[in-house]
Amino acid sequence: MAREFKLPDIGEGISEVELLRWYVQEGDAVQEDQNLAEIETDKAVADLPSPHAGRILRLHHKPGDRIPVGSVLVSFADGEEREATPAQAAVRPPEAAPASKAPSPEETKPRQPTPQPGVERVLAAPAVRRRARELGLDLAAVQGTGPGGRVTLDDVERHAGDGRRVPAAAEAPVAEVAEPEAAPPRVMPERGTMPDFTNWGPVERRPLTATRRQIARKMVQSQFTAPHAAALDEADVTDLEAFRKRAQERLQERHVHLTLLPFVMKATVAGLKQFPPLNASLDEAQQELILKRYYHLGVAMDTERGLIVPVIREVDRKSVIELAGELGELVQRTRAGKVALEELRGGTFTLTNAGAIGGSAFIPIINYPEVAILGIGRAQEKPVVREGRVVARMMLPLSIAFDHRVVDGADVVRFLTVVKRLLEDPMQLQLEG
Repeated sequence: MAREFKLPDIGEGISEVELLRWYVQEGDAVQEDQNLAEIETDKAVADLPSPHAGRILRLHHKPGDRIPVGSVLVSFADGEEREATPAQAAVRPPEAAPASKAPSPEETKPRQPTPQPGVERVLAAPAVRRRARELGLDLAAVQGTGPGGRVTLDDVERHAGDGRRVPAAAEAPVAEVAEPEAAPPRVMPERGTMPDFTNWGPVERRPLTATRRQIARKMVQSQFTAPHAAALDEADVTDLEAFRKRAQERLQERHVHLTLLPFVMKATVAGLKQFPPLNASLDEAQQELILKRYYHLGVAMDTERGLIVPVIREVDRKSVIELAGELGELVQRTRAGKVALEELRGGTFTLTNAGAIGGSAFIPIINYPEVAILGIGRAQEKPVVREGRVVARMMLPLSIAFDHRVVDGADVVRFLTVVKRLLEDPMQLQLEG
């Protein structure tokens, strides 16, 4: 009997994926964790690994199909079974078929895959295995909370932690919790009927990608769930920019590109430690604020498929140089569509850097169910007054959008003041960051 591999529940509200291409063909023998297909979820393009080793009997979908969670993707031969693929069955001559005979008692026994002594199969994505190796963990000792017992990146981080993290159940997105009956109804925009634009000229209809559909849903959910408010400021990063340039010269041989962003990340964590409600999520059903005692910062990245937000974990435990190296590697994989799904989860606070493409001041939308998001504009020289004189200084625009249900404007301004003070004093940033 063939074994079926069904599309697992990826979580975070993802109900379907789009199949971009198969890496394998019917009849191929594959190994456990070998990539079977490239898929596009509502969040990113990712590779789908095989849950076990075996020979492929049938691929149930073709590139371009949208596949619901729970649908059968691949049928594998059970044990040593060698069934013909549909193509092979079509060309097999009838005379080649073996003569039928009564099966012996031994042949009627179900065949089981031969276990490998001393080896325990652990379901985990390649990115999770890589992180476990970095932490020196044995994956077999980590309890998996993903579909089918799959070990996730959060499982690895929790196992390696020191008990300071909240339980995984407390980190569940608020969107997945049923609202109480007493909750007031939310006003959502009505979908009007589109006029016939061809009355005025030629048009082209282009279907939204899975990533763009998810961006649209997330933005509407955030805007109509969290009452947005914002604060803006500027940081004088003249001294920090001079420090960065000197450091960059020393990092040339290490091929590390040092930008202002890692410094902003360290200053942000220092601010979050002083104002914990900004590093939280609001559980509306329980009327509780979930304060996260870890600092995983999402970094919004512009890609051909749309805005993707991979997560840098344990920012408080990494140096500026470590963050710069990890950011550079993550940017490349994200823009190439090779970021793992686990790397898009578990963020506690998000940064979005419009300055990288020349933007100045702007107000971002909160990455719900987070509480706030920090926008970074383009650093540029401006005339400012210092000690009664007009001088040119390098100024960095900062803007923060926040959920006014959770925090008040006064605390947000105080948070920005902490970030601004540290960015203006590189020495203090190194000491506190």
